Amino acid sequence: MTANEGQRRQWSHPGMVAGWEKRERLTERVSRHVLSAAMLHPGERVLEIGSGGGKLALLAAQKVRPGGRVLGADISPGMVELATARAAEARARNVSFAVADCQCDKLPGAPFDVAISQFGVMFFDDPVAAFANVRTSLRRGSRLVFACWQPPERNHWFPGPVFARFADNPQLATDPGQRPAPGLFAFSDPGYVRGILQDAGFMGIDRVAKTVTVRAPLDSVIDTGRIGQISRDPGQADAVASAIEAHFAPLRIPESDLYRFELRIQVFTANASS
Repeated sequence: MTANEGQRRQWSHPGMVAGWEKRERLTERVSRHVLSAAMLHPGERVLEIGSGGGKLALLAAQKVRPGGRVLGADISPGMVELATARAAEARARNVSFAVADCQCDKLPGAPFDVAISQFGVMFFDDPVAAFANVRTSLRRGSRLVFACWQPPERNHWFPGPVFARFADNPQLATDPGQRPAPGLFAFSDPGYVRGILQDAGFMGIDRVAKTVTVRAPLDSVIDTGRIGQISRDPGQADAVASAIEAHFAPLRIPESDLYRFELRIQVFTANASS
């Protein structure tokens, strides 16, 4: 089986790409924390791991001017198409995007001075192999910076309890003693992440926990048009809708269609030893 084949199908699904701009409303305020930790300088070459729609890469491209370049690598052709179109619209000539699997592909434009990611590193079948591959694309002593989620119980916006009642929940399912399955919260345990980075050859590992408050519509978190499909039992559609409404009710801003989401994230930094 091809590496990360399941993730390739998920992130390349037309519905995922079509709804990406809605999802960005939830997470784009995290970008400043990634860029602050990355401390980019003019002239540097930057790799973004899992670049999605390209917004972080475009911001990074501004930071490394003049003389610097950014490559956004993503497993989804649709995401790369979206990001490339945005770069063209912004006339950003020092950023490009490529369909690439950072776990196993040779990344064009190496070696890089910095690798960054915003919620793009938790989905590898073999995270140690992925980070080791990224490290081979970095100069000695280069910087690695990425944001990932703290545990789901600290991220109350995540409707995991509803999923647990009505459907299989792969984002939360873990077997004791086994590494987490790829997913949103696969990197929620800081000790587990440190072990991955150390095994992949990174040093100077640090982690900072942060809370980012976002006001956004509900469809930034969940596809409201498909709530009835969460359960495989069509007869539970009304019960699912009621459960979703109850889950998000405490987060709704009164007299508004917006919700207040507190994103509990963590930003990891490390250095490539070789």
